[in-house]
Amino acid sequence: LLDRIDLRIEVPAVSASDLIRPDRAEKSAAVALRVARARTIQRERFERHGATSATTNAHCSPSVIEEIAMPDASGLALLRDASEKLGFSARAYHRVLKVARTLADLEASETVGRIHLAEAISYRMSSERMAQAA
Repeated sequence: LLDRIDLRIEVPAVSASDLIRPDRAEKSAAVALRVARARTIQRERFERHGATSATTNAHCSPSVIEEIAMPDASGLALLRDASEKLGFSARAYHRVLKVARTLADLEASETVGRIHLAEAISYRMSSERMAQAA
């Protein structure tokens, strides 16, 4: 069942001092604009690749995500190593690619880099597995 969940994030309790500090977080409107731009990038990419049935990276087929999210050499090495060390299923492998492609889209990056893959891989891991992988 956990193999079907793409993002697994442990959220620590927020201290009272953090709650009363002035807000330094990114504004919701800025986040919404970045997400809208990423979705436009994705829609246009799917049209260019003839995958018009997909509207987001999350909904595209494994063959399409392999084509549009092929990482650079260092990212590919990281993904291969993580897949072997953490025992990713085929589903997990493709979902990591989808999340990494989405992270790259949120940055308006044409390529999926090692940093995008590292973040996507971290979202699939519990803190215990992260310590084990280190």
